[in-house]
Amino acid sequence: MKSGQEIRPRLVRRLTLLHAVLYGVGVTVGAGIYVLVGIAARRSGMHAPLGFLFAAVAMGLTAAAFAELGTRMPVSASEAAYVQEAFKRRWLSVLMGLVVVATAIVSAATISAGSVSYIGVFVPLPPSALIIGVVLLMGLIASLATTQSIGFAGLMTLIEVGGLCLIIVAGLSQGTEVLNRLPELIPADADLWLSLGGTTLIAVFAFIGFEHVVNIAEELKEPSWTLPRALFVTLGITALLYMLVIWISVTAVEPAELAASPAPLALVFERLTGMPLLTMSVVAIVATLNGIVVHMIMIARVLYGLADQGSLPAPLARVSRRTRTPVIATSMAVAAILGMTLAVPLEGLADLASLGTLAVFAGVNLALIAIKHRGTPPPEGSFDCPIWIAYAGLGSSLLLLLFGLLQ
Repeated sequence: MKSGQEIRPRLVRRLTLLHAVLYGVGVTVGAGIYVLVGIAARRSGMHAPLGFLFAAVAMGLTAAAFAELGTRMPVSASEAAYVQEAFKRRWLSVLMGLVVVATAIVSAATISAGSVSYIGVFVPLPPSALIIGVVLLMGLIASLATTQSIGFAGLMTLIEVGGLCLIIVAGLSQGTEVLNRLPELIPADADLWLSLGGTTLIAVFAFIGFEHVVNIAEELKEPSWTLPRALFVTLGITALLYMLVIWISVTAVEPAELAASPAPLALVFERLTGMPLLTMSVVAIVATLNGIVVHMIMIARVLYGLADQGSLPAPLARVSRRTRTPVIATSMAVAAILGMTLAVPLEGLADLASLGTLAVFAGVNLALIAIKHRGTPPPEGSFDCPIWIAYAGLGSSLLLLLFGLLQ
């Protein structure tokens, strides 16, 4: 380094396992069940929980690939780094990074659009005005120091998970109906099984988020220990919550009524407890706002990582000396999310985000397969994913992606 040359501020390792799990659960749960339970009920009715189960299995396979690659390369713009290491093609690496960013923008826009239904219960403004206000406010929070923004998101995560737990407790307290109706979960004919493909695709969107933990790897303490645990704990908590909540929802409220409701989980809570819609609407607002914040954080880190690697314009890699966050990249994320939310309807966004996520997952599994076939051993202490799991993750991702493109 030349004498007197200014040292550019960089991200710092401040985040613990608790931070990472709260971040992962926050981005996943806020993105999923509060927004899409009505769509899942419309597509598969009483069989909807099976779609979430199938999606959880597919996500679990890919989580193992992320765990190994994330401990091999604990950096921002992780998926792009994995592809670069596997195939040594800069253009392919940049393409992967941009697909990740685009998918996350669509995901955040989906949550932003879904939040309006709940916020509108309290604030009688046009949806477009609510969207603009929500996205800009969450953008300010995402620009704070990482420990502050993720700490804020962590608090909101506890509230949103608490809301789901209230629904679970209320449903289980209704007696044995939840157990007695379990036979209705299994489809009676081939057409119903086939329809579950669409629900599984939308359920993939509900699980989007657990993998975003790898994009804060550059800010994790002891990433080789923290990252795999954060991925699997996040996915396990999310899958358990989803399976319980979606089953209780379709047994408490007729699927057709659930599908027609603009605030489906608030309706379920009202039906189970007799309490007003407003109670659960508040929790749902917290959940959806949290999902927006954590997506903004992730998008900004991917843009920062790509710019830091020299693949995007250098200003995107600038880190604020005061907050140690990439504020220019965060501003870009906010602008893109706002534009997408105002332009595309909710269900179209969710399907598009699911397809993009499955493409990324296929690419990540393929990258790990290439690295393992090359014989490059993982660093000491990193997670080791058996190659057959990577092949299974690749196959399940491609199968769901093909189904989504053909439907």
